[in-house]
Amino acid sequence: MLDILIRGGNVVDGTGGPARRADVGVRDGRIVAIGDIDEAARKTLDAAGKIVSPGFIDVHTHYDAQVFWDGTVSPSCFHGVTTILGGNCGFSIAPLSPDASGYLMRMLARVEGMPLESLEQGVPWDWSSFGEYLAKLEGRLGVNAGFMVGHSAVRRVVMDERAVGHEASEDELAQMKKLVSDSLAEGGMGFSTTIAATHNDAEGHPVPSRHASRDELVELAGVCADHEGTTIEFLPGLGIFDQEMMQLMTDISLAANRPLNWNALAGDSQGLDMMENRLSATDYARERGAEVIALTVPQPASLRLNLHSGFVFDALAGWADLFLLPIEERMRKLEDPVYRKELDRGAQSEESGMLRTYARWDEMIVDEVFEAANESFKGKTLGEIGKQQNKSAFDAMLDLALSEELRTLFLPVAIGGDPASWAVRGKLWHDDRTVIGASDAGAHLDMIDTFAQTTQVLGNGVRRFGLISLEEAVRQLSDVPAQLLGLRDRGRLEAGWIADIVIFDADRVDTGPVYGRKDLPGEAVRLYADAIGIEHVIVNGVQTILDGVHTGALPGTVMRSGRDTRTVTVPREGFGPA
Repeated sequence: MLDILIRGGNVVDGTGGPARRADVGVRDGRIVAIGDIDEAARKTLDAAGKIVSPGFIDVHTHYDAQVFWDGTVSPSCFHGVTTILGGNCGFSIAPLSPDASGYLMRMLARVEGMPLESLEQGVPWDWSSFGEYLAKLEGRLGVNAGFMVGHSAVRRVVMDERAVGHEASEDELAQMKKLVSDSLAEGGMGFSTTIAATHNDAEGHPVPSRHASRDELVELAGVCADHEGTTIEFLPGLGIFDQEMMQLMTDISLAANRPLNWNALAGDSQGLDMMENRLSATDYARERGAEVIALTVPQPASLRLNLHSGFVFDALAGWADLFLLPIEERMRKLEDPVYRKELDRGAQSEESGMLRTYARWDEMIVDEVFEAANESFKGKTLGEIGKQQNKSAFDAMLDLALSEELRTLFLPVAIGGDPASWAVRGKLWHDDRTVIGASDAGAHLDMIDTFAQTTQVLGNGVRRFGLISLEEAVRQLSDVPAQLLGLRDRGRLEAGWIADIVIFDADRVDTGPVYGRKDLPGEAVRLYADAIGIEHVIVNGVQTILDGVHTGALPGTVMRSGRDTRTVTVPREGFGPA
């Protein structure tokens, strides 16, 4: 007898092949038959008129902390995601030491926008090794989850306070290599790191990995070469990639003998030259036998910024020192009209590069206020408020923020919402130098709404704009990331493969409106969006979503490299120039 029979759906199997009407039979966690099935089942799901597809795979999340207070791993689970990868950007929370835990907690609160009260109340912080961290998650997850070994965590455990501001000694580098090796042997999915200028710790200093030498980056990544089923994730600098950056990514990939995926490539019609330059890093790498893949954001970039955390603002020219100051001192500094002019000049200067887009003060919208007296400003542009108050838009922003201890959330101009930018994204999805990713789900909880990337691709990319076929979209969301990571028996609907399955209505699938949801430990608020048209989700043969509602089942696998992944070496067969 079958455990689950999915009757009469249109099967889109993840290979890119055409949809076909078929039943799907599931038993003991695996797909046992696809076709016309007469066998009895304990549960039958009527999928007539619906799409039956593999579960979606999100290769770039930051659910490392959230998994302790939310085993369902929402909202991703509702958007058809059945497998996630955490620990990206060098920001894992294992391995750990007593001295490192407080630093990493505060760092995550700043750099990844996780409320400090949620991290303090919702995470036990009582493990040491990577294996101990993974063991704590067993039996408590509703999706399959693997976690990268983060450079900043490793550096802080080994180097303690020297992790910030110092290069590693030979002995410290040797200790880090051993710790990375031990963590990979215990199940870490690979090695992740960042050198991005937007990544700063709670004190406003560059995070530990940004103090690493080039040799340290390459040597730590190279540890992956000795461990089966591992991969590499990397955040490069902002702006144009010069040859030095392309060579660094190439050398990291070659040292690890693994594909390197980097975050993030935005698709918009106003940045084509930069986009082509950054994509060319793959061509450069492939010519030298390496593999470098861009994670591309499948929707317009919508960020909510504030002067309390300073994330993104701190990467504007001349702004970094401001965010080294305590809040009270920072506020006093922002009251100085001369200093304000210095900040504005820096934000508008060429030195701020692509981030100047976020300094178009007149068009910036007040998204959230925290004082009743400011409620009337919500939804207005700073230009409108400035005109009303007879001051510049920039002064209006700073004065409003100061009245709320810098917590006010501002919404810059959304980049890439025009039809031409959607067309650019469609081309990127068909480019073998990219993988749809960069959701950052679980992070930037008050700032970024990219967590719903799967329903964005299906709702906008397929249904609304016709930029990609349904079959190819499903392949890009399932089989393509599975192949990049080397996931065993996941990413397709195929007899004998693991039963991670999504049933959705292709005529309705969409992302609901973004709203604030007060459901984090410490009663903190996060941005959230409901899924539309995702009706049923099955993970490892167990139904987790029934008619859009979570069943409470937690059948997810805590994935371990080698056991749940196979090794993908470079160059990758079937990729790159003919």
